[in-house]
Amino acid sequence: MRDLLITFIVFGAVPFILARPYIGIYIWSWLSYMNPHRLSWGFAYNMPFAAVTASALFIGFFFTKEKNKFPVTPITVIWLCFILWLTLSTFTAINVDVSIVEWKRVIKIQLVALLTLVLINNRVKLNQLIWVITMSIGFFGIKGGVFVATTGGSFRVWGPPESFIGGNNEIALALLMVLPFMWYLRSESSNKWLRHALIIAILLCVLSIISSYSRGAFLAAVVVMLTFWVKSKRKFIIGMALAAVTAAVLGFMPAQYFNRIDTIESYQQDTSATGRINAWHFAFNLALDHPLTGGGFGTFTKELFLSYAPNPLAFHDAHSIYFEVLGEQGFIGLFLFLTLWILAYRSCGNIKKQVLNNDKLRWASNLVSMTQVCIVAYGVGGAFLGLAYFDLPYHILTICVLCQLFVNRELAKGENVEQGVPASSASQSA
Repeated sequence: MRDLLITFIVFGAVPFILARPYIGIYIWSWLSYMNPHRLSWGFAYNMPFAAVTASALFIGFFFTKEKNKFPVTPITVIWLCFILWLTLSTFTAINVDVSIVEWKRVIKIQLVALLTLVLINNRVKLNQLIWVITMSIGFFGIKGGVFVATTGGSFRVWGPPESFIGGNNEIALALLMVLPFMWYLRSESSNKWLRHALIIAILLCVLSIISSYSRGAFLAAVVVMLTFWVKSKRKFIIGMALAAVTAAVLGFMPAQYFNRIDTIESYQQDTSATGRINAWHFAFNLALDHPLTGGGFGTFTKELFLSYAPNPLAFHDAHSIYFEVLGEQGFIGLFLFLTLWILAYRSCGNIKKQVLNNDKLRWASNLVSMTQVCIVAYGVGGAFLGLAYFDLPYHILTICVLCQLFVNRELAKGENVEQGVPASSASQSA
């Protein structure tokens, strides 16, 4: 039944995607984040739904007239440079054949993210996209939270199988990154029942994050709560609420959870932690040997560990967005990657200044504040996970750029109205 339902939804959406390709962005996001086909047990499990959606999306893109001009901003310029660098490093990789396979996967994600900048051309569509992304990932947080509440927190929460966020650590970080968007959607809703439902969803997701037993997510959660508190307007109320939720959730968890978290202080004796440090040394040593373009995609292999790792036999994945990019894209690739996120964070801050005391654009201030919290979550939690090429961070970049674009349009309309320019002319100039 699930197989038939998912197949019907995807193939039934194709005509709508061809007519309105922005719908393809929603379907792609749903498939990428929720992986609904992985929740089936039959023929749909390995169906190429993403390829079907992407094909319809690209065809529709070339025929639609409802799209933005590609926004040229500091973020998009550095972003395009980063994509070009990913391509260059692929064809100069240590193992070109392996690198090309991974490059094809990554470039599809990047192209859809760039198409998002063109096809999501108003605030309503942007909010709809945020809803799709947030609830696709939030589904696992809500489901996991219910499971945790009924089992006493003795089991770990996992993400969709065979996906970027299938592991307990990965789903915890993804949930941390969408929680701020849940709060934004709550602030934008006028329906009190929906607002209450989102509060419950947030609490269940918090329970799932804690019950992932991820030490990296625990550290990231602490930083995210502090950042959220700093960004909030009602600091006393929010601070008390955060303290109460934290105390309630931690009080609910069994002793085995605290035994797990306590190993943060004794990481030297933990094989997982020492394995990650060994992998980080490997990435740095390899980058020193290939400083410009790194080793290319697929660099973290047992064979290369024999040459570059301090402990050649302790093979480990990158487990850090920073060392993943350093090892695979070199120092220049890492510089572009870091610059991208610094620009995104600063862009959000600039937008807040632009819309200060502008009630009509209060939504933008709320959105960029929460987007900054998302960036902090990725920056801290990603230090312990290899999710440098995951879809969600690049959708966050599109949200930054699109928010700036829509704010500029609204401000331009206001200036034109003050100067006596007709509304139709103002909208055309925007």
